[in-house]
Amino acid sequence: MSDTVLDRFLRYVVIDTQSDPASGAQPSTEKQKDLGRLLTAELLALGLSDAHLDEHGNVYATIPGNTSKDVPVICFCSHMDTAPDFTGTNVCPQILRNYQGGDITLPGDSGQVIRVEAHPQLKSQIGNDIVTTDGTTLLGADDKAGIAEIMTAAAHLLANPNIPHGTIKILFTTDEEIGRGADKVNLEKLGARFAYTLDGSTVGEIENETFSADGVTIDISGVAMHPGYAKGKMENAIKIASDIVARLPRDIAPETTDGRVGFIHPVDLSGSMESAHLQLIIRDFDDAGLVEKEALLKAIAEDVLSGYPGSTMTFTVKQQYRNMKQVLDRHPEIMDNLAEAVRRVGLEPVLHSIRGGTDGSRLSFMGLPCPNIFTGGHAYHSPLEWVSVQDMEKAAETIVALVQVWEERAT
Repeated sequence: MSDTVLDRFLRYVVIDTQSDPASGAQPSTEKQKDLGRLLTAELLALGLSDAHLDEHGNVYATIPGNTSKDVPVICFCSHMDTAPDFTGTNVCPQILRNYQGGDITLPGDSGQVIRVEAHPQLKSQIGNDIVTTDGTTLLGADDKAGIAEIMTAAAHLLANPNIPHGTIKILFTTDEEIGRGADKVNLEKLGARFAYTLDGSTVGEIENETFSADGVTIDISGVAMHPGYAKGKMENAIKIASDIVARLPRDIAPETTDGRVGFIHPVDLSGSMESAHLQLIIRDFDDAGLVEKEALLKAIAEDVLSGYPGSTMTFTVKQQYRNMKQVLDRHPEIMDNLAEAVRRVGLEPVLHSIRGGTDGSRLSFMGLPCPNIFTGGHAYHSPLEWVSVQDMEKAAETIVALVQVWEERAT
């Protein structure tokens, strides 16, 4: 129980837990269970006798309530996997103690520099301790900072039984980074009424809104022909797919939008002269915006195909997740109690919308309303990822304050 949030974080980030979108299994990589087994052992050592790792790699545990009040069962959730966007193998965390400002050059690759101009959040970190990588891997603060914070808060509550709280559930999931984090969560076994993910960023930010998200797959069948005799006959599927991408409006792309503006984003293009496969993601805060963007994309694709009379395509839309605000607005006490907890730890809560998704998006629509809490991490999915130790401590304090708020406001 003497472990600090930093001790835990450093222990977790060196375990490679990257998920794999090409795998159909859950977890998509068995190595995610390595962290799951460690966390289960630590939870058991804290005295949580029901802590266990299920066949899908999810970790469950319960902190029993210690109050006579009828407090709703609250769950705290973080994900164990790290993103496939950049390597998470052989993470070498670096600790910059008592940061005094300025750019941070990473020792393993001098070309990797965390610049204040690009990371203005560093300006509020003077005197704090900053954890980075050596520049050759991502760090994994997304979401091992959240895990360390939940574990630290759990240890604190168990070591201080004088702090009143209801029953608390702990959930660590796999494969969140590839959109499957909640797929195999057993809500009946979990037994929570409300939940909070620890998967945010800047200290003080609380999030009750995500994008709504769909994926689109366009499969193109072209006309293959020997290039020496192709005039007037060949219809190259690669060129057809490339033409679709080239016609996407530049003002609704990730690199040109922010705030509440959604986008169309190609994420994969593969193929041959005969056939090509194009994958895109569509994001918007409103479902109507998704429909509009999908209609626009389909119109572009059909217009391109009209110039290739011998070719065909299939256009498939798959729902990924929906804006959790649609659910959370029906339970205002969830955010009200969270805002109060943030104030109690000396911060001003900042309501923020996520330009992405979390496990909370899926869990909310599965019947477990679940907003998001800051972790203190920044520049996720990249070798420039960093986290403030003091901000992680604030997140752990917020968890402790939050369970007290729920207990106080119960009857």
